[in-house]
Amino acid sequence: MNPSLIFHLNSELLEGPVFDHKENLLYFVSILDYLVFCYNPSTGEILSVKLDSPVSCIFLLDRKRIMVASKNGFFEVDFNTLQKQFSFQIDIANSVRYNDGIKDPEGRFIIGTMGFPEVKENIGKVYSYSEGKYKVIIEDTTISNGLAFSQDGLSLYFIDTPTKKVAKYAYDKEIGDVSFESYVIEFNEEGSPDGMCMDNEGMLWIAEWGGGRVSRWNPKNGRKMDERKLPCPNVTSCCIDNHLNLYITTAKSFGKDDMYGGGLFYVELN
Repeated sequence: MNPSLIFHLNSELLEGPVFDHKENLLYFVSILDYLVFCYNPSTGEILSVKLDSPVSCIFLLDRKRIMVASKNGFFEVDFNTLQKQFSFQIDIANSVRYNDGIKDPEGRFIIGTMGFPEVKENIGKVYSYSEGKYKVIIEDTTISNGLAFSQDGLSLYFIDTPTKKVAKYAYDKEIGDVSFESYVIEFNEEGSPDGMCMDNEGMLWIAEWGGGRVSRWNPKNGRKMDERKLPCPNVTSCCIDNHLNLYITTAKSFGKDDMYGGGLFYVELN
């Protein structure tokens, strides 16, 4: 069956899948359960560590060690020992939490915020953090979501979900600053863009909240190239594994027929 359901814990909001290509491990989070997971596709083992506030995204460190962003700060989590340790915090308002994030080509942490527990217009920002210092690189966002770098690292693609668009920013790798260039993709159907990742051909796979699918787009011309449907409407994010296939996270929709929302899926593309 394609897509195949890998994991379902009755979570409200699974998010943030990140694949460690070197170790062949998948990490993802259940935001409102404060849980971060490590899945080994070779053995089927799933490990989890619970934090003390909503978790949002993962940055890879080394073997089975990650940095996890939570509302109460960034924690280093070691899945070798199932231990966690507070690392640092950025000075964010009490009315927001972190959402999607990504490492830049130089190893900086790029991460956005959104209103929490209530979504509010334009109170989010996108931050860059490195070696104890941080700065705002994008202002006035509402639901800061997907982030993806071009293969040369000179462009940053970014989704602020309510805009239903993918923005392209020129990225200065030396100092970690961005400058807006254009909107390159626009969604005109029921789904809104959420998380995303870039594949080995430089195309963007975008999860569609309310659209029940992931779709593949060419950021150079804004054209949709492919889509894969999921058995639930709220699709939150995706990442590519070592077989160039997709792991996809989803969220509950509270529709009476939505049995699969909040599950982790695998879609074979090859």
